[in-house]
Amino acid sequence: MASDGFSDFFYAAPDGLKLHARIYGEANSDGWPVVCLPGLTRNARDFHALALHLSSNARTPRKVVAFDYRGRGQSDYDPDIGHYNVGVEAGDVLAGLSELGIEEAAFIGTSRGGLIIHVLGALKPAVLKAIVLNDIGPVVEVEGIAHIRSYLDRSPKPKPFAEAVEAQRRVHGASFPALTDADWARMVSAICRDTDAGLVPDFDPTLVETLAGADFSKPLPDLWPQFDALAAVPMLAIRGGNSKLLSAATLQEMGKRHPGMEAITVDGQGHAPFLETGNLPQEIASFLDRAESKSGQSKAQG
Repeated sequence: MASDGFSDFFYAAPDGLKLHARIYGEANSDGWPVVCLPGLTRNARDFHALALHLSSNARTPRKVVAFDYRGRGQSDYDPDIGHYNVGVEAGDVLAGLSELGIEEAAFIGTSRGGLIIHVLGALKPAVLKAIVLNDIGPVVEVEGIAHIRSYLDRSPKPKPFAEAVEAQRRVHGASFPALTDADWARMVSAICRDTDAGLVPDFDPTLVETLAGADFSKPLPDLWPQFDALAAVPMLAIRGGNSKLLSAATLQEMGKRHPGMEAITVDGQGHAPFLETGNLPQEIASFLDRAESKSGQSKAQG
């Protein structure tokens, strides 16, 4: 374990691409491990503060695995951009878990990570012991995807750190009035990598092309059948109060279809809430403890 609280794990995807994940609390074995899945262009660093909290939690210190999908962070870029899709990425996650010997875990998915969780529910439902969906559900609002494409379409140029922070604040500030200067700085550190010319986004630029053909004049296909298949899995849904991607109506419908679902709306944040802010780390840790405790009681009664 490195002094910064995690170790690096590299493994081969089913097609041989070299992929990366961070492992926190590697020696922790008492509670369910936690698997963290980031958004479209994000990476394992998004979960650093939350992973430190969960891996050092006094009540249940957990092993936490945060993945870099192909083309993000320290994972290799894929020469075939057609492989940048949730099905392939779900298979990559399962390959990593297999190599680590993890057969079941709690999953935390931000945005695209939550869509991958829906796919995992179809591919290998037994792996899902509990789910935290961060600003994502079975209905993805067109306005939210259009907003993501609009800021990704702007060709990024290398920037000094202060300029990169200000650029993020210009794009996202209206949706995130609750964030502090430290929050914005942490965001830039998570999503960018340093080069000789300055900071640049830490993902394969061709990833943007995967949104090029999206038709924003009609609703996107929904995942209600896949969501309904998760009804028996303990779930916590987190929504940014200013989110353009997950509507309040969809969150309400999710609660109706999954009566045991817990929900949190984060005021002053949009898509997607920063999971290390406010009381969210404690809320997530408590949810996982409750879910695991109930699971143990059910097994004992069975």
